[in-house]
Amino acid sequence: MQGRLRWVEHLRSYWQLTKPKVVAVIVFTAVVGMLLASRGVAHLDLLLFAASGIWFAAASAAAFNHVLDRKIDGAMSRTQHRPLPSGQLTQRSALLFASLLAVASMLILVSKVNTLTAALTFASLIGYSIVYTVWLKHATPQNIVIGGAAGAAPPVLGWTAVTHSVDANALLLFLIVFTWTPPHFWSLAIARRADYARAGVPMLPVTHGVHFTCTQILLYTILLAVVTTLPFLTGMSGAVYLTGAMVLNLQFLRKVLTLKATPDAGVSMRTFRFSINYLLVLFALLLLDHYWRAT
Repeated sequence: MQGRLRWVEHLRSYWQLTKPKVVAVIVFTAVVGMLLASRGVAHLDLLLFAASGIWFAAASAAAFNHVLDRKIDGAMSRTQHRPLPSGQLTQRSALLFASLLAVASMLILVSKVNTLTAALTFASLIGYSIVYTVWLKHATPQNIVIGGAAGAAPPVLGWTAVTHSVDANALLLFLIVFTWTPPHFWSLAIARRADYARAGVPMLPVTHGVHFTCTQILLYTILLAVVTTLPFLTGMSGAVYLTGAMVLNLQFLRKVLTLKATPDAGVSMRTFRFSINYLLVLFALLLLDHYWRAT
């Protein structure tokens, strides 16, 4: 019985390495990209293979991030119970797990999807796990802005899985996620600024203060409101999407203005959680509008 419990705990630790909630959002935006790029009904086999390949790559990047950030994670109260700093897994086993996921991702995408999607997925994996984690995160308080390119790639990956190309609509989806990332992540960084300061990570609230960060969040949220009108203005989406996006943007702006007026940890965490729901609902609206106009 104890052996079985240890086995279950071991599996749970590996599952935690993949950052399942984050990866779920990544895969969802990729699937939306696939469905938006499809004319008519998407091929189920392509959808499953592409989603699986992108999931494995995102999970691999998350696991590599755990390995590379293990010392920082151990210094932060939010992350000190993760599998590596807590000793649940060894660095070697986590590296092997991350590498196997990366190989599985590339095998699936190259053999069952297409080489362009595989190449872009691999570039995103390296961009997050190496360029952002190893360099940008420690080099500049604009780390999340520059590194956000890797996190904004999934809808493009989904699009290229279907079309074998990157076109303007795919880049528009990229731009939405790219613009959303700073207000999303900086809201969390405000709440966890003491952790980042203790770990020596130059996040914007640590280097420039909370009020400056709140101003930046507000500016990016305004820019996001503008960017999210582009699918309608370019004819990619219609009135259903535009109406929903306007409601979401007003709610996001209200949350951010409240944060700017009262920049405490509770308000910043509520803003952070709302930003996740914002992105999920926004992409769901893109999908709803796509099929609404197809009927």
